[in-house]
Amino acid sequence: MTEAATEGAADSGEIRKGRKYDQVLDGARRIFLRDGFDGASVDDIAREAGVSKATLYSYFPDKRLLFTEICNAECRRQADAAEAEISETAPVETILTFAAQRIAGFLLSDFGRNMFRLVVAESSRFPEIGRSFYRNGPGLIHDRLVHHLQHMHDTGLLRIADVDLAADQFAQLCKAHIHEKLIFGLADEITPEDVQRTVRGAVEMFMARYGVGG
Repeated sequence: MTEAATEGAADSGEIRKGRKYDQVLDGARRIFLRDGFDGASVDDIAREAGVSKATLYSYFPDKRLLFTEICNAECRRQADAAEAEISETAPVETILTFAAQRIAGFLLSDFGRNMFRLVVAESSRFPEIGRSFYRNGPGLIHDRLVHHLQHMHDTGLLRIADVDLAADQFAQLCKAHIHEKLIFGLADEITPEDVQRTVRGAVEMFMARYGVGG
């Protein structure tokens, strides 16, 4: 692709999908996780994805669009997979435990840890990256928690005056003892016992506040 053509594509600022779209995403995901945002070159992404630079630019005229789409797609994929496994007829503690495990699991995944660090590092220069990641990551989790908590309240399983706040509280409880240690490098490894302790504590505290009692 010529420089003029590349600049023209970038000016459009639009993502276009084609036959090799998923192939491009997979290759770019590996390069971003390996090299970071600034270190990821278009040449390396195209090589890893097995496509030409022209094909890459035709799908993603801007590297920021590609990075953002990778974050969004993975967050949506994990949220949809979790949603498909939730049964609203299950006991409240079972649903909350499942949700807490998935939230903690995302934080501990290689993708979750690396993407969080990359997004935080780039958000000061490119605020739209941070906003998009929040909308499709923490914001999406929040919205789905609101949906399920509202259902539990409406059916008398929980008693919640402010469902929006309760959803935020639960998400934060699921990060206790985990999130800060990962961010500040205080622990090389979070053990399954650590996760179980956090999940159990989150559910117990949430139920103590919003449960209807036996």
